[in-house]
Amino acid sequence: MNKILIKIASTLFPKRIAAYAYKQLTNPQVRKLRQNELATLHKAEKETYPFKGFDIQLYHWRGSEKKIFLIHGWEGQAGNFSDLIEELLLNDYTIYAFDGPSHGYSSKGRTSLFEFTELVGVLIERFQVKHLISHSFGGVATTYALFDNKHLKIDTYILLTTPDKFIERIDDVSKSVGITAKVKTLLIKRLEKEVNMDITTLNVSDFVKSINVKKSLIIHDTNDKVLPISRSLNVHKNWSVSTFKEITGTGHFRILRTKKVIDMVVDYLS
Repeated sequence: MNKILIKIASTLFPKRIAAYAYKQLTNPQVRKLRQNELATLHKAEKETYPFKGFDIQLYHWRGSEKKIFLIHGWEGQAGNFSDLIEELLLNDYTIYAFDGPSHGYSSKGRTSLFEFTELVGVLIERFQVKHLISHSFGGVATTYALFDNKHLKIDTYILLTTPDKFIERIDDVSKSVGITAKVKTLLIKRLEKEVNMDITTLNVSDFVKSINVKKSLIIHDTNDKVLPISRSLNVHKNWSVSTFKEITGTGHFRILRTKKVIDMVVDYLS
């Protein structure tokens, strides 16, 4: 729908456009994987895990007792970590990954950022891992899962970019769709009613203050066009155990397949 038309419709039919914006938030787009990403997935042991009406695709690459769990971002999937997975396998890690609800090769249907987050907490416990790597929104899901399940203790957590405030995600969607402030308010009210919480309290920079993580590394590109580096920096400033690495030349998605970043991750883990 054209942005100009949406702005006009937002004035005439605010509830209808709020429903449209809600649909944008709850129906992730599935992106096609590259051949090397498919090849890496082909090497994995696969299992289907039932979760809230979805068949969640799980992946397992066997290695040593060093276990690590990879958490992709919104509209991402396990295959996006292909280059990193191959390097971790060379270093004899056992790797776990998944496709979130309505993502990748998991079954499709209306989902939410909150379902995604709940699943991450369930899988951290299921896999019994002490090392985590997330990309993009996976950082929100993981930090909230650890905040909500304080018995989970993590040795090393690496975030390849991270959002901070959930309300910023609403702002981003509102801007990309072109809705008015009134429609955004209706959208926020609908989300808060669904999850029964004030979404302005959903901030990674707050979650990290009380999660059980021994050490953390945040890597973010200065020219990231999807997530401003300021969001990751604010998380770092509020997280006493974190180290921050500012890089250039990768953007938001290529950070996952850039050799200098992969080397940085493997070095930090070891």
